[in-house]
Amino acid sequence: MAEAGLAARVLAGEVRAAARLMREVDDHTAAAEHELRQLYPHTGRARIIGITGNPGAGKSTVVDQLIERYRAAGKKVGVVCIDPTSPFSGGAILGDRIRMQRHATDPGVFIRSLATRGHLGGLSRSTSDIVAVLDAMGMDVVIVETVGVGQDEVEVVSLSHTAVVVTVPGMGDDIQAIKAGILEIADVLVINKADREGADRAERDLIAMLHLRSMDAPEVEIIRTVASSGGGIPELVAAIARFEARATAARVLEARGRARARAQLVELMTAKLLEAAEAALAGQGGLDALAARVAQRTQDPYGAADEVVRALLARGSGPA
Repeated sequence: MAEAGLAARVLAGEVRAAARLMREVDDHTAAAEHELRQLYPHTGRARIIGITGNPGAGKSTVVDQLIERYRAAGKKVGVVCIDPTSPFSGGAILGDRIRMQRHATDPGVFIRSLATRGHLGGLSRSTSDIVAVLDAMGMDVVIVETVGVGQDEVEVVSLSHTAVVVTVPGMGDDIQAIKAGILEIADVLVINKADREGADRAERDLIAMLHLRSMDAPEVEIIRTVASSGGGIPELVAAIARFEARATAARVLEARGRARARAQLVELMTAKLLEAAEAALAGQGGLDALAARVAQRTQDPYGAADEVVRALLARGSGPA
C-alpha cells in the first residue's frame, strides 16, 4: 500500500515518491487511486507530446534529442516510453532507459518505461495516470513515446496536445504511412534519417498524402531530421511550438482536453464496471463460468450480458 502523504511528496517534486506512486499506478492498487484523486486538481499544466511512427524510424533517438533541447531551454521533462510486452513470457523490453542513459543523472528529467501488457493502441492502461503524476510533480513537458504498432497507434492523439509522427525514407512502400493508419493523426510529420537517399521522394509522397486529408484538417508541417547527430531537432521544436500556437488560437487544444477527459472516463468506467460485474457473478462461479456456458452454447452471449447488467443494477439499487 502506498505510504501516507505520497501525493503531497509528489507535489513537492520528490522523485522517489513519484517513482513509488508510478509503481502503484502500474499495479492498479486502490491506494494509487486515492493518491491520484489528490493530485488531479494540480494537473493540466504540462504540455504533452506524443511521438509515434513505424518501428525502426528512430523515435527514441528523436525523443533523446528533444529532451536535450527542452532542457537547454530550462524546461523540466518527463518521458513515458511504452514498450512491447512479449506474448510468450509477458516480459517487456524496457530498453529506452539504456538509449537515454545520458539524461539519467539530470534532476530535471524523469524517464519511465511501461509495458503494454497486451493493451491495444500502443499505450499501457497506466499511461494517462503516469502522465498525471509527471504533470503534478512539475514537469513542463511530458513526452509519450509509443510502441509503433500501426493502426491502433491513433490512441496517442487522445492523450497528447501534439502528435508527432516519425517516418524514414526508403521503407519500401510509398503509401506505408496510410497503410499504417497513422498519417491522419499527425500534427507534425518528421522524416528522420533524412541524410539517406530517398528523403526528397519521401517528402513528396507525404505532401501528396496530406492532400487526401479533409479540407478542414489542421496544417501539418514536415520537418527533416538526422536525430543521431541532432540535425533538424531545433526546427522540430519550433514546429511543435507553432502547431500549439495555432491549435490554441483555434481552440483545438481545448477540444482535445475534453476528448482526453472523455477517453479517460470511458476507460475508468469500463474497468470499474468489469470489476463490479466480476463481483456480482462471484456467487455463480464468476465470469469464467458464465463464459463457459456461452462457449458450450447453453447460453447465448446477449442474454448473458443482460444477466450481468441486471445483476449490477440490482446491486446498485440495494441498501447502501
